[in-house]
Amino acid sequence: MTALTNLLDFDPAQLVAYCGELGEKPFRAKQLQRWIHQFGASNFDEMTDLAKSLREKLAGRAHISAPAVISDHTSTDGTRKWLVDVGNGNAVETVFIPEENRGTLCISTQAGCAVNCRFCSTGKQGFNRNLSVGEIIGQLWMAEFELRRTKGIEPGPKGERQITNVVMMGMGEPLLNFEPTVTALKLMLDDNAYGLSRRRVTLSTSGVVPMIDKLSKECPVAMAVSLHASNDQLRDGLVPLNKKYPLHELMDACRRYLEFAPRDFITFEYCMLDGVNDTDQHARELVALVKTVPCKFNLIPFNPFPESGLKRSPNVRIKLFAQILMDAGIVTTVRKTRGDDIDAACGQLAGEVQDRTRVQERMQQMSEYQKKFGPNFGKITEIK
Repeated sequence: MTALTNLLDFDPAQLVAYCGELGEKPFRAKQLQRWIHQFGASNFDEMTDLAKSLREKLAGRAHISAPAVISDHTSTDGTRKWLVDVGNGNAVETVFIPEENRGTLCISTQAGCAVNCRFCSTGKQGFNRNLSVGEIIGQLWMAEFELRRTKGIEPGPKGERQITNVVMMGMGEPLLNFEPTVTALKLMLDDNAYGLSRRRVTLSTSGVVPMIDKLSKECPVAMAVSLHASNDQLRDGLVPLNKKYPLHELMDACRRYLEFAPRDFITFEYCMLDGVNDTDQHARELVALVKTVPCKFNLIPFNPFPESGLKRSPNVRIKLFAQILMDAGIVTTVRKTRGDDIDAACGQLAGEVQDRTRVQERMQQMSEYQKKFGPNFGKITEIK
């Protein structure tokens, strides 16, 4: 038997090509795309303006299938988190954050994450695989129409859109799964699908410099960079990718990206870690670091988890840190913690992933070595 083609895997141009293979004209692809992404249809019989012959062709060759929902939890603040099945024992998390004038969906792009930032619980479970286009856009497809069903809002362009903003900030590093992520972005932006503005779609990266440049050419959207440190020595320990792409290369990439970006600034995300990266000196170093990069800072109170060995900076320290940045003329916000009662807050997404990178095993070995040889074993230290 021939495997059915998942139409959620196609961006607009690919769907036109697929319909061409079926002997259909390009306008059929637009009709099909509207049924899938604007009406949430998964049954070809519902697509009443398609010729019956086309519907029969599609029924024998294709399907529309998003990842199945394993669990669905809603926080006391209205944040909603879905655990979705991506096969082979792997599950990822998708989070909806409602606000008064917008609804933001946080989407995952990988099962696990190989970057292994010290303060992020996702990285502590290791990495299994990249998600497909259908698994990425399927999170938006599932969430939009599930939210509509919950509120009794009709599908289609006449119904009130529930998701107005998308952030690629869930599990995984989007730029290490480049092609599927960009294909999904093109669908989010297309007027015959979700019709989102480039300014309302944000991709967050830990700093994969070559892929930042590639994204600027192929599908520039709003950019957020997980910075979290004011100098290379500190960032090497918090974001291991920094050893490959140090801060001066990252800042250069940010400046280049702004030539193509829909917004005239980069958002720098900065997780506030008590006694680690939150001193006045760190704030002053940040001011010097970003002086040639138009930007804003989003300070994120750390959401603790046991394996990190880290603590959240006190609120008063966060305010003092923010004041130094603002006094230097940098727009600075402090992210409101949302959904932490259902582990849906920033840095808490963990899902269930089969760890082929054996990160838990390696962490256990390192812990044993540090007990034997001292707490600084394996850490970069400066010898003066």
